Amino acid sequence: MAIDDPVQGPETDVPPTAPAGSGTPSLWSSLRPLVLRLHFYAGLLIAPLLLIAATSGFLYALSFQAEKVLYRHELRVPVGDRTLPLSEQLDAARAARPDGTVTSVSPPSEDGATTRVLMSTPDAEESKSLAVFVDPYTAEVRGELTSYGSSGALPLRTWISELHRHLLLGEPGRVYSELAASWLWVVALGGVLLWIGRKRASKRALLTPERGATGRRRTLSLHGSLGLWAVTGLVLLSATGLTWSKYAGENIGSIQDQLGGATPAVSAALEAGTGGAGGGAHEGHEGHESMPGMENMPGMENMPGMEGMAGGDVGIDLAVVAARQAGLDGPVSVTLPTEGTGYVVAQTDKQFPVRLDSVAIDPANGMVMDELRFADYPLLAKLTRFGIDAHMGLFLGVTNQLALAALALSLILIICWGYRMWWLRRPTKERKLSAGRTIPRGAWRKVPLTALLPVAAAVALIGWFLPLLGISLLVFLVLDGLLALRARARART
Repeated sequence: MAIDDPVQGPETDVPPTAPAGSGTPSLWSSLRPLVLRLHFYAGLLIAPLLLIAATSGFLYALSFQAEKVLYRHELRVPVGDRTLPLSEQLDAARAARPDGTVTSVSPPSEDGATTRVLMSTPDAEESKSLAVFVDPYTAEVRGELTSYGSSGALPLRTWISELHRHLLLGEPGRVYSELAASWLWVVALGGVLLWIGRKRASKRALLTPERGATGRRRTLSLHGSLGLWAVTGLVLLSATGLTWSKYAGENIGSIQDQLGGATPAVSAALEAGTGGAGGGAHEGHEGHESMPGMENMPGMENMPGMEGMAGGDVGIDLAVVAARQAGLDGPVSVTLPTEGTGYVVAQTDKQFPVRLDSVAIDPANGMVMDELRFADYPLLAKLTRFGIDAHMGLFLGVTNQLALAALALSLILIICWGYRMWWLRRPTKERKLSAGRTIPRGAWRKVPLTALLPVAAAVALIGWFLPLLGISLLVFLVLDGLLALRARARART
């Protein structure tokens, strides 16, 4: 029986069947109505959430470059003759904000960039810091902005990010993004199956819009071909987005830990009885690297904090020197010591090839207490790092951001074309308020029991792993069943 659906037009509604004479329908011909119904309703009901996520994601991808223009005064300065020690720049930041406590410092990684000093303040929101921007050549404070997370997002990108993550509603709003991410891969893969299973005159029509097509057939061609190009990126966005989610994210993290793929961290804890920020001499750690002759390096004799190497705090400048000696080149971030911990200097270059090594420095004597090389990360931790950074537009810099913008725009177009096809299926076009026809019920009855049971088991497992997907699917089935009973009661009367 032909089915008039939003993915396959009436002109090609007869699905592929088994060869003539076999008398047995193919597995796909049995599963297709079920996939079709799932794709139709999931796309129809979840698409508004996906549209919000795609639009905000598109804006987020462009916000990296927008911030460079909007906050140019804070981010850029004229290049000077000499860079001042970081300790002097920290003093300037502390003088500008005496109510703040410095937590970390990001020295400029290129000429003309400012030093970013992150502070915790009494009025700072969770996961946010006050960023004080200091001219590295003059120690002039260029301005203050709120910074969010490890990516250092400034107010514009932070606002768009919060809109993307939770609609500016805080923790309750995260349900929206998790629901969208949970269904995105289902809708994308279901659409690809339906698109590949269509009858077509040439294979070229699989990847490009059909020439000469008009109306709904042309919209279908655009919807399907663009979806096929974008499906890999959409599935990856769904998978990486779920790692941030509340419920599915906990399950993903638990499995990752069990597989030994948890992201390691460098240990900055000081041993009992050692100095630290204000203690005595360091007793040494087995396997730790020291910096013999550091005090004889050119320019070190006048470095602030050099005189305290025997028992005080060597200072941030020598901590950075120690990290450079340990092989940490490129842009770095320095986390200042707290009670019982030392300096942590970590590379922050997430563009390929990444530089994400980190070391812990004893503040009492400048020795390397612990080191962590990105090459030593478990494979699963590396893949997670790559995936998250790619989702955030950090992995490949501008190229990554442009790819994200193109992918988000593709999803917006796919959704709009999907709704247009639904609208064009109106049973009575003269009625302006009428909508597209729904897909008939009972698709699951056409699936052989040998296939239905494994499918049901797989759906139950996925629904447990992705709770919001399972709950929303269950709600849909219950409502659909109630509507079916109501329709039967009306038919009897």
